[in-house]
Formats: sequence, structure tokens, C-alpha cells
Amino acid sequence: AHTAMVAVKGMIGEGMDVDANTLVTGLRAAFKAKHAKGVLIAINSPGGTPVQAGLVYDEIMRLREQYPEKKVIAAITDTGASGAYYIAAAAHEIYSHKASIVGSIGVISAGFGFAEILEKIGVERRVFAAGDNKAMLDFFQPVKADEKKHFEGILGIVHKQFVDDVKAGRKDRLVADDLIFSGLYWTGEQAAELGLVDGLSSPGGVARDLFKAEKIIDYTPNKHPLEGVFKNLGVSIANQVSQLVSGSTSVGGLLLK
Repeated sequence: AHTAMVAVKGMIGEGMDVDANTLVTGLRAAFKAKHAKGVLIAINSPGGTPVQAGLVYDEIMRLREQYPEKKVIAAITDTGASGAYYIAAAAHEIYSHKASIVGSIGVISAGFGFAEILEKIGVERRVFAAGDNKAMLDFFQPVKADEKKHFEGILGIVHKQFVDDVKAGRKDRLVADDLIFSGLYWTGEQAAELGLVDGLSSPGGVARDLFKAEKIIDYTPNKHPLEGVFKNLGVSIANQVSQLVSGSTSVGGLLLK
């Protein structure tokens, strides 16, 4: 008998610390484990991309239906914010430390504008595109009102998807307060009052007190086998080499926050 743990540690996104494919593989193994008394999602992450977090959320919900006898509980340590909270919301229950950072239910995309700098230094920007909006939000061109409106609409849609899934996971435990979905974050103690978490505990406490299985087995799949070697050697190009070998790609510009 044991508690089957899957860890969400670091930034969430393809090619980042945590990606959906790797995490889903671990979750499936944890739910399937015959002697696992429950599934523990140990979270210490500031968030990541909406797609990767959403894919994990959807898979947890699917696994809950496939294995109705298995309870899944999320335990947040230092941080469970943004995309990490998105994932946690799929669990039956969420716990954190009283000083954990929890929440940040919002979406952000940030960049810079260099149009005025180019004009001052006398540099001409040349863009060739087929399609009136192909160069939308180009860093070196002024932002057009219609482009801004369109992109803000995209952010609004993604935010609503995030909010809807959190509400579906937490149901009536959430306090009726729009500030919860404003992008603000709170301590674990405050989050418990708002219904963002169900109580204060630790991953070990969840295993011991809720699953009654103090022994924890980690089902989180290792990433590329060379990654650990590179990190131990302190090689600065480890991430680049790992991405090249595994064929992973860079993430897009939207982050849950």
C-alpha cells in the first residue's frame, strides 16, 4: 500500500520543466497502480501555458471517471499559481501550507514596442506578408486599435476557459467574489477562506492523514535521460541540448497568471 505521487515542479510548457505529455504519462501510471491508496499531485509551480495546463486538467478529469475508486488530491508547497492552480483544480481536494502562494487566475501576454526607436535612429522596417493581419502586433510597428481589440478578445476567451474549469472543479466551495478570478494571488491561509484550497497540509500530511498510506512512490516520469547528467555537471547549455535531442519546440506567447 502506498500513495502514488506525481510532481508538478517548475514552469509548465512544452520544452519547459513540466509538459503535458510527461505529466499525463505519470498520472495514468499513478491511477492504474494496483496498490495505490490515492493519487497525490505535489505542486510547486508558478504556472505556464494555458494549453499545457488545460491538457493536464482534462486528463485528470478523464482519469477520475475511469478510476472512480481512486481519489486525487493536490498539495501545494511554495507556489501553486496560475497554470499550476489550473491543474490543481481538477483534483477532488486541494491543500497547501499557510504561507503558500495560491491563485493568480488570469492570462497574460507581454512584449515590447520599438517603433519609435527605429524612427529615431533612422532604421526602416521592411515586412512582407500575404494577409492583411499576418504582421499583427509586430514589435517594430505601432499597435493598431483593431489588432489590440482582437488580441484582447483572445485573452478574454482563454481567461473564461480557465475560470470555467476552475469553477467546474471547485464547484460551490469557492466564495462568490470576482476578485478570485482577477489575477490576484493569496497565501494558503487566505486561499482556504476563499475556497481555493480545502485546508492546510503538506504532501506528506496528505499521504499520512488522508490516504492513510505514509509511503510515497513517485510516478513522475523522468525527462530525457541526459538531462540529469547535464544538470549535475553544471553545463549551461543543458536545456538546449535536451530540446534538440528530444525534438521539443518553444512555447507560444500566452501565459496563465
